[in-house]
Amino acid sequence: MTTLSNSSWRLIEPSFFLIGIPGLEESQHWIALPLCVLYLLALLGNVTVLFTIWTDPSLHQPMYLFLAMLSGTDLVLASSTAPKTLAVLLVHAHEIGYTVCLIQMFFIHAFSSMESGVLVAMALDRYVAICHPLHHSTILHPRVIGRIGMAVLVRGILLLLPFPILLRRLVFCQATVIGHAYCEHMAVVKLSCSDSTVNRAYGLAVALLVVGLDVLAIGVSYALILQAVLKVPGGEARHKAFSTCGSHICVILVFYVPGMFSFLTHRFGRQVPHHVHVLLATLYLLVPPALNPLVYGVKTQQIRQRVLRVFDIKGQI
Repeated sequence: MTTLSNSSWRLIEPSFFLIGIPGLEESQHWIALPLCVLYLLALLGNVTVLFTIWTDPSLHQPMYLFLAMLSGTDLVLASSTAPKTLAVLLVHAHEIGYTVCLIQMFFIHAFSSMESGVLVAMALDRYVAICHPLHHSTILHPRVIGRIGMAVLVRGILLLLPFPILLRRLVFCQATVIGHAYCEHMAVVKLSCSDSTVNRAYGLAVALLVVGLDVLAIGVSYALILQAVLKVPGGEARHKAFSTCGSHICVILVFYVPGMFSFLTHRFGRQVPHHVHVLLATLYLLVPPALNPLVYGVKTQQIRQRVLRVFDIKGQI
């Protein structure tokens, strides 16, 4: 098989070919319809949440500021994936440039890491609000929230920046066909004709580090919350405490469960059909951004009332 050296690869920089959903080429346009709906929901919902929080000073509180971070991350994550995926499925725009592919891969994985970090920050906010309510505003004041947001951003960039850098040192085969709907890291690594042990090991280490530590932090936060709530006398007080955490728990499950399933099937699920894995990996990046605003819009009374007021004013105009 003919290969391209590092120097000739950089000079030529051929394009990759995205298959889309392998094995389902005849029905890809039908698969694109629900993906398009999910993307439109993600755009509308997250822009609405950001606009609502931005324009209402009463929502400039830790919980809503973290929610704004989540919505911003979701917008970038969905927009990094959906446009090219829909172009592949609907109009057969399979070609993607090498550099563009690496940029898309970086944004997808970096902002997935950032979303995980924001979920940890939101768990911290719930812990402080329930276990230390009198000190909530002093512990999580705007400067601290800004630092947390910056730490989440820097962590995502620093951990994932080596992905495209390490890929550029590999030698690739001329048959640059990616069996995926977007430039996913391991799908690109598998095209290499040279030793990709470092890339695989670093990808696994980052996934275990980010997901492992973040899930552990969230688990500890909610264990302490549960311990504090069970000590509260009265069923109504307990119900209120659990209710404040309900939306966040739903968002955590929507994000981590499909993501972990996709990760495990990609590396260990040899018996899982490839088209099932690609579908799950694509839905994993679109379902959370689409559902998160709906979950918080239903659960958070202040946001719901504010959105209704905005639409009511527009209707009167």
